[in-house]
Parts: sequence; structure tokens; C-alpha cells
Amino acid sequence: MSAGRPLAAELAERALALRDAPLPEPVVRAVREHLLDAIGVGLAGSAMASSPLGPELGALGTGDGTVLGRAGRLAPAVAALANGTFVHSMEFDDTHVPSVVHGSAVIVPAALAVAEREGADGDALLRAIAAGWETLVLLGLASPGGFQEAGFQTVAVAGPFGAAVTAALLTATDHATLVRALGICGSQASGTFAFLSDASTVKAMHAGWAAHAGVLAVDLARAGVTGPAAVFEDRFGFFASYTRDAGAAGRFAGLLPRLGERWALPEAAFKRYPCCHYVHPFLEAAEELRAAGLTADRIASVVCHVPAGAAPIVCEPWDQKLAPMSDHEARWSLPVCLAQVLLRGRLSPADVTGIATDADVLALAARIRWEPWPDAGFPERFAARIEVEETGGARHDLTIDDVRGSASRPLPTADVHAKFRANAEPVVGRERAERILTLVEDLPALADSRDLTALLGAPR
Repeated sequence: MSAGRPLAAELAERALALRDAPLPEPVVRAVREHLLDAIGVGLAGSAMASSPLGPELGALGTGDGTVLGRAGRLAPAVAALANGTFVHSMEFDDTHVPSVVHGSAVIVPAALAVAEREGADGDALLRAIAAGWETLVLLGLASPGGFQEAGFQTVAVAGPFGAAVTAALLTATDHATLVRALGICGSQASGTFAFLSDASTVKAMHAGWAAHAGVLAVDLARAGVTGPAAVFEDRFGFFASYTRDAGAAGRFAGLLPRLGERWALPEAAFKRYPCCHYVHPFLEAAEELRAAGLTADRIASVVCHVPAGAAPIVCEPWDQKLAPMSDHEARWSLPVCLAQVLLRGRLSPADVTGIATDADVLALAARIRWEPWPDAGFPERFAARIEVEETGGARHDLTIDDVRGSASRPLPTADVHAKFRANAEPVVGRERAERILTLVEDLPALADSRDLTALLGAPR
């Protein structure tokens, strides 16, 4: 970065260069897999009885944008809002662990909405997703855990910037216009963790609103609205407002040169359970204990050693985590999710229904407590340690060093495909799900993104 040059100008230049730059094969593969995963999770989220968005979307207006699993069509930016909400609604969408961002829930809805509007080809769609994802990761890495500490969800406040980059690559947006759009995003960033207090479903909208904001920011900038070029580093700018980290802007400046040089998307982790990602390594530990022969009726007590940065989300306040007000709230309850797996060996989307009032699950959860684990390596890795004491006195101590699906323990492509099929087929049927999978697998050869989006709404 040259002296005095706004960070948004540096970001815009590097992001727009990805329109034509060659992409490494691991990045192409990762885009395909994360796009497929987001579509499947979003389709399943759209069909949930407890979906944050009800069956009637008419109040959101009308337009030409496809809505996942639904018959109605919305204006592109609003379709991105709805689809991001669906992708994020089950807590089943992917995470880049070190930056703590749920990238696909923002980037994929924004990309699909704009690609459909523009008739972009699959190669352009692929590049836009890659560029948006990488932007979002760099923002998260500039202050790992810093946004959460200040009370904001990273993907909610940083997401508009990634979505704006995505939208810009799919339109005839020049450098100056993208810089203005990034400045506009700073006035649209929002999304606090206050939803944890009363089980509000608005958390699912955090990703959708970020997708909407980024798409709209580019459209507004192209229409003449201006935004501050120093949106990231200004004393009233993004990092100063959303973190308690004085070094975040400087860190972001140091990270920007890696955009397009060192790729983070292949490191992003897929979720195996529909709950907060911080809980996942504990559920893996429970699966291992069950595989070793431990049954729930022999468990006297469980102690969970929880990384300090994860505890405020999945452990506090503990009394509330032991008695969630709804199935939705239970997705952020370490003891309830862990009890379900210790008791039944699984936590699927179907298992979440009724979990908050399941007497057997709640009784086992009451035998679980937690302790802080200050040197767990969070957020660079999501680790877990649990100690179990049996009624007969036997003890088990098990540690998961990093969550399965992360860069250190990647999920095989076959597992990604199986997850997609399980999520998509109940909504669109087996034949259409296979057609979606085929188009995504051959994404660089797709002539028109509308051939893909045409398959994503409600079956006719």
C-alpha cells in the first residue's frame, strides 16, 4: 500500500484484478464445493417449519430474483437478503475458522442474485465468489475475535464489503465506483449478538442483510451515491467502530497484499452438525466416546473445557443454556447439543426439532458443566476437551485438537455431496438435485448462470 492511499482503494484494485487472473485449481474446487453446500443448506433452511421467513414473502416486494425453495421472486438485492437468511438459518453453513466468518451465507446469495440479473457465465460467478470470500476472510483476520468481543457478529458487519466485491466483479463496475461502494458498506454494517438473550431469529438475517447491503451498495455507487474512501482506517471508520482493537486497520493493510496471492477459501470448514460451530468439536468427542462403548446411562458427570473466546456464545449464561427457550436457541447451547449426541449419537436437522423440550436430553445436559480453557488456540482452531466420569467411577479424558472439516482435517468431496443431497432432495427432488450438482461441478463451463438459478426455486 502506498503512503496515504486509502485501504478501500487498495482492496478495490486487487479485487477487480481477479476478474481475469488465473485461479489455482484448489480454489476452483473449493468454490464449487462451498457453492453447492450453501445451495443445499439454503434449500433446507427455506423449507423449515420454523424458518425465520414465513411462507409468504409478498411483504418484501416482487422482482426477477430467484428465492431458494420458494415460488415467489424478489428484486435481486432482496432475493440475496432472503437467500442469505435461509442459508444461515439452520447454523449449518460453512466457516473459515481463523477469521470466524460464515462466508458462503453472504457471498453465495449475493453472487447468485447479481449473476442471475446480469446473465453472467459460470467462470464469472466462480471468480466473484472467490474474490468476495477472500475479502471477507481478510477483514476477519484483521481482528480475530475482535468483532465478537465488541458484541458484533463478524459476518454481519464485515459481510457487506465481501458482498460488494462479489457484486462488482459481476457488473461493469470500475475501480472508483467500487471504492465508493465500499465506503457505502460502512454505513450498512450491522448485527449484534443481542439475539442470544431471547432466542431471536434475526441472527439468521445477519448474513442475508450483509448480502443485500453489498449488492445494494454497488448499485447505489453506480447511481451516484458516494461513500468515504477511508472507510476502514478513519477514526470513525469500520475497525474503530466495530472492534476494540487499535491495530486492526494496520493489520488489514498488511494482509491486503495477499489478496489473490494466498488463498483462504480452500481452508474453510464445512459443518457436520446444524448448530454453532464452536460446539462441533465437543460433539465429535461425544461420538468417539460412544464409539468406544460409553452409553448415556453410565454418565455421572461431564466437564467441558471451552476456549475462552467461544464460551460467551455457547456457555453463558449457563442456566439459560441448560433450558433454551426454543429449538432455535438450542443451536447455541453446548450442554443441550452435547447431551443429544451423548444420548443418541447424532445431531441432524431433524433432531433439532423438539430438542429444547426433550426431557431426556435436558436431564443429561444438567449433568454437564464447563470450565474455561485459556490456551486452546482459539480462534485459529476450534478445539474441545471433555472429561467424563461414569457412575462406577471410571473416567475418560478426550481432546479434539481441531474440528473436522477444517483445513487440518478436510471433509472429502463425497461427504460434501452427500450433505448436499440430504439437504436438497427433500425440497427439490432427487432429479433436480442431481442437475444442480452437475452444473456446479462443471461451473467454469456454464454459459449462463440463469441455467443454474432456474433450478433453485420451488419445483413447478
